[in-house]
Amino acid sequence: MPGERLRVEVEGRALELSNLDKVLYPDAGFTKGEVIDYYTRVAPVLLPHLADRALTRIRFPNGVTGGSFFEKNAPAATPGWVRTETLPAPGSSKGRETIDYVVADDLPTLVWLANLAALELHTPQWKVGEHPDMMVVDLDPGPPAALRQCCQVALLMRDRLADDGIDSYPKTSGKKGMQLCCPIAGTQSSDLVSDYAKRIAQELERAHPKLVVSKMAKNLRPGKVFIDWSQNNAAKTTVSPYSLRAQSVPSVSTPLTWDEVEAGAAGKRPATKPYTAGEVLKRVEKQGDLLAPLLDGGPELPAP
Repeated sequence: MPGERLRVEVEGRALELSNLDKVLYPDAGFTKGEVIDYYTRVAPVLLPHLADRALTRIRFPNGVTGGSFFEKNAPAATPGWVRTETLPAPGSSKGRETIDYVVADDLPTLVWLANLAALELHTPQWKVGEHPDMMVVDLDPGPPAALRQCCQVALLMRDRLADDGIDSYPKTSGKKGMQLCCPIAGTQSSDLVSDYAKRIAQELERAHPKLVVSKMAKNLRPGKVFIDWSQNNAAKTTVSPYSLRAQSVPSVSTPLTWDEVEAGAAGKRPATKPYTAGEVLKRVEKQGDLLAPLLDGGPELPAP
């Protein structure tokens, strides 16, 4: 029955789930119950990437076609056992000086968020109270460029970063682009990280002007891949690996192997269509967490 509530216990926490049959992805017939099931099953690889990070959610209470809202603050009815952290609000447009962020460190919190139709999970590049331990570069194709061109730029970026001793790990955005995630030392400011990413983006733009653009202006981007170095700004967040996205199908921000990126650059998948929740669970079963090295830290970025 619509509106029916189901009481469950998750790792000792009592939760009330509602509207499990509600379809949140109409084109795929994918329900809220399936969203909760996906997040429960992917939790072993997802939670380590959310741990100790202030979480921004994008909620779709009426599904992906029914409007959405960003949520940074913990909602009014947040259970007492959910971890929250009061942090400064960088760039807040609402005049707030601080925000009570949710931190999703455990499965009960993840299930509670999924029940709120928090389909998209976004985190900053640093843990609460620390400097960035990850550099993220967003690769955003300007049509007619697509994921194939993103893969080509990802390979250029990988090789350039490797010259500085920086490892990079690719994932799809779950939409039309890609991201490269690089583990770093966690000892440098977000400004320094952003400046370094900008420097590399500009260098690649000079070397490959027909393929790469480093400036944000939309009129410069048709047919090229915009390397968005500004993802490392203190006010920015990036979609978490394994997060669902609000597309027509339940697509996922999916970790890739470099072999897959090379295949994509040659015009094969992943340049064709995004991976969906079911496909990602199979990938995790077979490959584990391809982004696990992000959790181990990395080197300092070189100074200019």
